[in-house]
Amino acid sequence: MQRSKSKLVKVKLSPEEMRLRESRDRTAHWKRWGPYLSERSWGTVREDYSAHGTAWDYLSHDQSRSKAYRWGEDGIGGISDRQQYICFSLAMWNGRDPILKERLFGVTGSEGNHGEDVKEYYFYLDSTPTHSYMKFLYKYPQKEFPYQRLIDENRRRSRAEPEFELLDTGIFDEDRYFDVFVEYAKASAEDLLIRITVANRGPEAATIDLLPTIWFRNTWRWGDAEPRPILYRSDVTADHTAIEVDHWYHGRRRFWCEGSPDLLFTENETNKQRLYGAPNDTPYVKDGINDYLVNGRNDAINHDRFGTKAAANYRLTLEPGESRSINLRFTDDQSTNKPFGKEFESVIADRQAEADSFYQKLENGELSEDSRNVQRQAIAGLLWSKQFYYYDLNRWLSGDPGQPAPPKDRKQGRNRDWHHLYNADVISMPDKWEYPWYAAWDLAFHMLPMALVDPDFAKSS
Repeated sequence: MQRSKSKLVKVKLSPEEMRLRESRDRTAHWKRWGPYLSERSWGTVREDYSAHGTAWDYLSHDQSRSKAYRWGEDGIGGISDRQQYICFSLAMWNGRDPILKERLFGVTGSEGNHGEDVKEYYFYLDSTPTHSYMKFLYKYPQKEFPYQRLIDENRRRSRAEPEFELLDTGIFDEDRYFDVFVEYAKASAEDLLIRITVANRGPEAATIDLLPTIWFRNTWRWGDAEPRPILYRSDVTADHTAIEVDHWYHGRRRFWCEGSPDLLFTENETNKQRLYGAPNDTPYVKDGINDYLVNGRNDAINHDRFGTKAAANYRLTLEPGESRSINLRFTDDQSTNKPFGKEFESVIADRQAEADSFYQKLENGELSEDSRNVQRQAIAGLLWSKQFYYYDLNRWLSGDPGQPAPPKDRKQGRNRDWHHLYNADVISMPDKWEYPWYAAWDLAFHMLPMALVDPDFAKSS
């Protein structure tokens, strides 16, 4: 409501403003699903069980594909629910890399000449406050990713020298890379439409495996007797296939995949054999899909098609300049048998238009087109930087029932005095590469611009 000449004038709310109101009033949980997946859980203090707090060295990027995380998951351009029970993100393989591209890579504090740093190129292109529409871009090289070269060269350089970046390796020469766009649009608070578009920017035909992946955060291994959820193959037709999702908290849902991709199933369980030389608890482990696709190990996935981690494998060969899209849908609606088509296209178009309307109203016609684009993408980066942050300090210090006890020395290390801290919520992260403590000043700075688009989240944070 606005006052004009002592009269109250009704202001019509945009669709996104209506969703914000419904979220605030809890009549519809529009924020239940969002970009709450970390970009990196390896090398973080919460996953560090070393004696002296050497988080950067305790759980490396190389180990991360094989170890089930304790406190939170990670992925590329991904989403999860607010409790991070169910996660979705995109994995990729260019046929040359030694591993699937499942999470962001970078140098650690001890490897980088200017400290830790991500060595990838990715962009948050758009998001509404309720995440009813989001868009993300990742640039994936077509040549073998230079993991070791980035580590070696950055470690060699002094602090007086510039950092050695991914672009400096020449891997993007001749535009030999894929642009991989991920879009999300919500048909309802519990019905998420996903579109992945990949474009070949290079001068020759190139092949890429796209592996949209859905999995459960491992909550059943830590002594809390939580039920083990399950994913399994469901509907299969000429037009689509589906993965049934059965979780004790979220109930039954369905993950629809357009076309007839191969469905690959494994478990989100630590590969003890690879990491520690110990017997595995299950024949199928976290890196099973990686080992099946990259290493050709046919026994690494569950051919009975069930597990706690699953991916739909789309192999695309694209000519120079060619783009192709695949559609996916994650929904609690068990009744539909036509997940794609006109209604799918209409929802994506509507949410894009509603995002435009929301931001047009926000800038009020006073900015240039270039300034509007800068503002909108800056806000997108802010909204994409929300993260599920779970940290029970006492449990972290003492260890979990049935698990090896952490070293006693760690009780004299980082965060030992934070006994009051128990957090399992979505917060705004100054850097989705995480930090070793609550950087309250950075969080406060985030909330100033956040108040422009989502004052309720700004107040709660």
